[in-house]
Amino acid sequence: MQRSTLKAWFLVHKWTSLVCTLFLLLLCLTGLPLVFWEEISHLTGADPEVEAAAPGAQPANIDVLVEKALAKYPGDVPLFFGWDDHSPSVYVNTGARPDTPPPEMHTAVLHQYTGEVLPAAQFNEGVMYFLYRLHTDVFVGLPGMLFLGAMALLFAVAIVSGLVLYGPFMRKLPFGTLRTGRSRRLAWLDLHNVLGVVTLGWAFVVGITGAINTLAGPLEQAWQAEQLGEFAARYQDRPRSAKLASLDAAVATARASEPDMVPAFVSFPGTGYSGNHHYGVFMHGDTPLTERLYRPVLIDAETGELTARPELPGYMTTLLLSQPLHFGDYGGMPLKILWALLDLLTIGVLVSGLYLWFKRGSTEARVTEIERSGLVGNGEAQA
Repeated sequence: MQRSTLKAWFLVHKWTSLVCTLFLLLLCLTGLPLVFWEEISHLTGADPEVEAAAPGAQPANIDVLVEKALAKYPGDVPLFFGWDDHSPSVYVNTGARPDTPPPEMHTAVLHQYTGEVLPAAQFNEGVMYFLYRLHTDVFVGLPGMLFLGAMALLFAVAIVSGLVLYGPFMRKLPFGTLRTGRSRRLAWLDLHNVLGVVTLGWAFVVGITGAINTLAGPLEQAWQAEQLGEFAARYQDRPRSAKLASLDAAVATARASEPDMVPAFVSFPGTGYSGNHHYGVFMHGDTPLTERLYRPVLIDAETGELTARPELPGYMTTLLLSQPLHFGDYGGMPLKILWALLDLLTIGVLVSGLYLWFKRGSTEARVTEIERSGLVGNGEAQA
């Protein structure tokens, strides 16, 4: 590689790494416990243990469950109703108005079969929610999400530039070599490169999918404006009904329209997911892949009749598929443990990179060090 080209790649790697490293440390440190959010919630009692349904028992009427949730929060209106895929429980999100933002919502958790209101913590409270907000938007909403997305893209550029920069020279050394007999800085450089190679593919995928996830809000708004706007336009002159059709019947209609899928959650009119006149029954599959791919079924909230089953656009499918790749929650505990180990190794890459920056020399000296780094192990030059 020409020295001028090497210097250019060095500067790209240096500045992309330097700008994003502290924020990536924040994301790695907060992301580690979030990988085990479900397990931590069970251990701390935030998610209650739910008794299995009695043999032959039938699920309670959904309308009755919603009424019980509203009785817990008088004055609220229903926003979302959802099913837990791992236990016989359901949740109902309520709020003061249909467009209540998530941080202001209330959540009631009920037994799907007995209708018992279960003692569960609010999803928007507690340490895990605090870590979640730090990880997703640093408590400033969409600007914070987009900023962290930009940092994730810089991280991806830093990974690629690091591979281009150090790859040709590290091939001259046996994998895993740490030249501790030379300078301390050289040993840290080797550690940085070895950990970088181990985490290379994983870190790149997690960085790119993390950047995609930060676009969830704008992508959902685009979908609502494009597809849902088309259906909402047909009802723009119709006033919102004061009395809604049976949600239990609406879900049954959605099930009949998509017999190979199961309902994941329902959005009520006015929440932004189904217009002002429809229930949005979001169906999904039951495999690790298809459970992330939703199919909205729009049910007229006044008449209870099926209105449409729009296909999700490609950008929404990409968003939904990126989420399990980012969180590693589609392969059970073994994959979560692997994600955690790779997260810890990535923290090692970031910390060693910071050390190398603090112990830096001039740019010319650093480029010379990189040029010679693959030769030192063979005794052809001195570091």
